[in-house]
Amino acid sequence: MTTPSLQVTDLACRRGGRRVFDGLSFSLNGGELLVLTGANGSGKTTLLRALASLGRAEAGTISWNDADIAWLGHLDGLKGDLTVLENIDVAERLRGGAPDKARIEAALASFDLTALAARPVRTLSAGQRRRTALARVASSRANAWLLDEPFNALDMASQKSLRAVLAQHLAAGGLAIAATHVALDMPGARVLELGA
Repeated sequence: MTTPSLQVTDLACRRGGRRVFDGLSFSLNGGELLVLTGANGSGKTTLLRALASLGRAEAGTISWNDADIAWLGHLDGLKGDLTVLENIDVAERLRGGAPDKARIEAALASFDLTALAARPVRTLSAGQRRRTALARVASSRANAWLLDEPFNALDMASQKSLRAVLAQHLAAGGLAIAATHVALDMPGARVLELGA
């Protein structure tokens, strides 16, 4: 895995015609986690979308270096008629790579999805769908993860699994930015509170 980095300088973004933040600057390197906190409407999702090039910044610069980005939004982005395994497999093919069977199996096991791999996503609970979306991110070769409310619909065991997978990703030199209302409680995590 290449080591990614990110430099954000004097960033300003609008949402719904109002400026949600401006003058935002920070840097992040491989092995680091940035946790975005703040009240609803403070710009957490807007910032993540700008970082993923899914939304435009009004001012400032975003500079990624050696980054391959995996995105997890509020919606799981899964196709209901496909199985858990097919959703993960298709995502890797769309990213331009051949799926890595060992990585996929490890991701399924990490999120307790092995027994559900052949089930259509439309038959899963909300928590199972969220775990599938997280397994899709974890099985990717992406070295930069952008996670918007990754704990949505997760029970305590699944939250623990997410922390463990995230720790492995960081230990391998990946970086991650997570917008969440749930405390991540991970060593070395930096917190950026928007709207403060």
